Amino acid sequence: MNDGTDYRAILTADTPLIDVRAPVEFAQGAMPAAINLPLMNDDERAAVGTCYKRHGADAALALGHRLVTGDTRGQRLEAWKVACLMHPQGYISCARGGQRSHIVQAWLKDAGVDYPLIRGGYKALRQAAMQATVEQAQKPAVLIGGCTGSGKTLLVKAHPQGVDLEGLAHHRGSSFGRTLTPQLSQASFENHLATDLLKKDASRWVLEDEGRMIGSNHLPACLRERMAQSPIVVVEDPFEVRLDRLREEYFEHMWQAFRSRYGEEAGWREYGEYLHHGLFAIRRRLGLQRFTEFAALLDSGLIEQRRTGSTEAHFAWLAPLLNDYYDPMYRYQLEKKADKIVYRGAFNEVAAWLTA
Repeated sequence: MNDGTDYRAILTADTPLIDVRAPVEFAQGAMPAAINLPLMNDDERAAVGTCYKRHGADAALALGHRLVTGDTRGQRLEAWKVACLMHPQGYISCARGGQRSHIVQAWLKDAGVDYPLIRGGYKALRQAAMQATVEQAQKPAVLIGGCTGSGKTLLVKAHPQGVDLEGLAHHRGSSFGRTLTPQLSQASFENHLATDLLKKDASRWVLEDEGRMIGSNHLPACLRERMAQSPIVVVEDPFEVRLDRLREEYFEHMWQAFRSRYGEEAGWREYGEYLHHGLFAIRRRLGLQRFTEFAALLDSGLIEQRRTGSTEAHFAWLAPLLNDYYDPMYRYQLEKKADKIVYRGAFNEVAAWLTA
């Protein structure tokens, strides 16, 4: 069995990790297969940290044992035991493989459960993930470009060597790009990306032609450098086809997602706010007059959708938004990369080119 130091094998296999760091640490960065079952909550960890600074390690350790005792210790121990039973091939992990993971391991052993730990903890896994990304980014890549609604993400997801950066970021990249799944912290996004790269270990990457940022997450510098040097294939589908894709993705699917999450009434309010927020985010670039016109058309589209179930009324603002804003912006960006374009074609033609 892995002794807790073959970090790449652990990441590639989606090996379960019982992460015993405090919730605030876990939120700042975690591995994809980790579950957070902390030894100390945030307040307890803060108190122990303060004690350590003022009175030293021994006093901090003693305080930790006083804080996590009795029913509190019993409840946390029971949660670890259940997790060990559910994930017999897993590991305990703390920040650096130090006291916290050793304490949890010892308590489990006293309770009759022998469970291994990650040597070096999250920090070692994180370093391995970052190094893996650097190495994988050295491989050649091809980028899929095209105006909004061209189906670029569909092509990436369908390709065995494709890496869905937007899926990993939980964001579709545009001002309307947020999903109902919150974005991860930057470190967690990078960890998920590294794990995906390790799993695929492709000879060549197929990626969407992204900007530096995907929502609040930014691409690692090594990957941005590779993408800047990579050839681009451009999807050129008819405007009507693109509109229909966007209608399905941003109106039909998003409305269903909001309704499933929040229910009929609250879901409708959330869905309307989502569309208005996306438009509001680009108001300065549109100009106040254009933004006001589009917002009124959006409201009309929502009324019609609520009344009839049809989403086509949204085309009254979506079509000019593409024509006046998104398409000129992307074409301008693409012109600066014209020397890297190696192929242009419709969706099916680009799919065939990528396969060939």
